[in-house]
Parts: sequence; structure tokens; C-alpha cells
Amino acid sequence: MNSMALAPEAVAVEPIRTIGQDERDPECERITSGFTSLHPDPEVPEKARRRKFSAAYKRRILQELDACTKPGEVGALLRREGLYSSTLTRWRRAREAGELEGLSPKKRGRRSRERDPLAGEVEELKRENVRLQQRLKQAEKVIEVQKKVSEILGIPLESENGDETS
Repeated sequence: MNSMALAPEAVAVEPIRTIGQDERDPECERITSGFTSLHPDPEVPEKARRRKFSAAYKRRILQELDACTKPGEVGALLRREGLYSSTLTRWRRAREAGELEGLSPKKRGRRSRERDPLAGEVEELKRENVRLQQRLKQAEKVIEVQKKVSEILGIPLESENGDETS
């Protein structure tokens, strides 16, 4: 290599020229209006969100997939839509099984148990039962104390049928 070719004096630098509003191509403005950038935002979100596909979208993609006959069309469809082949396989199986729910997004997480309409009444009756049992124990204690006091004082108590007991 020639040492003169690498010398900084040999490189000519053109100044950067800005385009004024009157020099812009109107066709280019029409095409790019509404776009903030030609490339997608490279910033990675803090938390990834799972994509959800509607049943109509799944049916449309499966119809397009069925229409693919040439080699490479399926791959092009997958790239265009940003899908995986395993996703299409799951959607196909759901369609063949006739599962309409399989073509709509499913709610994730633990399934909630159906609330029994009588469960609220049962819980209320259990609480009332416990409360009444406590009152019964308290009443039995009061009766025991009354019996002991009557024995100490020598006062005869009446029985339930009205007879006096000694």
C-alpha cells in the first residue's frame, strides 16, 4: 500500500448539505408521511406481552395457508405474519377437531371454580349454628350455677312438669 493513500490530506470531505422545505420531493413526502422511522424500534420492552389472536384472524391465516401451493409460500406467510409453524399446527388441529374455542384465545391461569348458589346460605347457617351452640353452653352454665345456689340456700327447684324436686 502506498503511504500517501492513507494520509489525511489525501481524503476530501464534502460538507453535509441539508434539504430545505422547497427542495423536498413531494412524492417522497406522501409515501413517508405518518412513519416516524424506516426501521422498527429496537428498544426491548421491560416485560414481554403474550400475543393474542382472534378467531377471525386464525381462520383467515388458515385459509391463506390452505391456498399456499408453491414451495416457499408457507414460509413467506409465516415470516410476513411473524408466526411459528408450531402455532399453525395447533390451529390446524383445533380446526380439524371442530373446537371453536380452540380458535379463540384462551384465558391463562388457574380456572375459577363456579360459585354454588347455596354456598352463601350454607356459610351463614354454619355461623348461626356456632353462635347458637355458644349461647347454649352459656345457658347451661347459668342453669348449673342456679342449681348450686338453690342447693346451698335450700330452695327447692320446680321440674319441667311442675312438680317440686328436693
